[in-house]
Amino acid sequence: MRRLSRKPNLRILLYFILLAGVIIAMSLLKNRGSENLEKPQPIESGGDTLDVGIEYGPMTLYREGDTLGGYSYDLLRQIASIGNLKLKFHPIVTISEALEGLRSGRFDIIVGSVPQTVAVSEEFAVTEPIYLDKQLLVQRADSSKHYFVASQLDLGGKTLHVLSDSPAIERIRAMSSEIGDTIYTVEEHEYGNEQLVILVATGEIDYAVVNEKTALAMEGKFDNLDMGTAVSFNQFQPWLLRREDSVICNRLDSLIVRVKAAEVNQHKK
Repeated sequence: MRRLSRKPNLRILLYFILLAGVIIAMSLLKNRGSENLEKPQPIESGGDTLDVGIEYGPMTLYREGDTLGGYSYDLLRQIASIGNLKLKFHPIVTISEALEGLRSGRFDIIVGSVPQTVAVSEEFAVTEPIYLDKQLLVQRADSSKHYFVASQLDLGGKTLHVLSDSPAIERIRAMSSEIGDTIYTVEEHEYGNEQLVILVATGEIDYAVVNEKTALAMEGKFDNLDMGTAVSFNQFQPWLLRREDSVICNRLDSLIVRVKAAEVNQHKK
């Protein structure tokens, strides 16, 4: 499928946005060393330290002012404290980078927007579900909030930009068969969920599929977007490990259950 042409001025805008993200990441690496947050290295840490590839995103890792946050990031720190685990965090942008790092042994744990599908469970060890999420269509809307895709039936003939290695690709193929029309996909190898939202908002691309948590977190930043069409059902979002690391996975599972049970008990008080 031929890629849509992208206007130079919008591309420059995007590059500035991405550059700002890199500067923020570098600041994190410099100023938050005490929390063991580092860039991915070609060689794993070794010993009893677990290398965690963690995706930038509203439910995983973000920066607000001088503070690092993210539900998964905070949960991991709790688990590390309770279970006496040594973790080294490696920020990542794309899921394809994360999965390749897990396969090659660079990372021991992947924390990101990867739903638990049959294919994922067959290739990797998966932890207890961390939260629920789903895939949404991102498209532009005009000033009257009119848009082209009102339901999945309107996706026939459209080109959707999706993260490379995203399980959403299989769902789109199944949907194409269900509606009896071709839905084209372009796999993005360089961008993450947030960058795809920006590309749609600036007119670089027309449609993208991203996870709901990211879409809702960015919805208020752009008044020209519609994110009301679901591409998938709610799906469990686990953390991933290599299949041979089932002992570590089981240990994480027990700690996840323990921490979540404590959270439930706290809310009941």
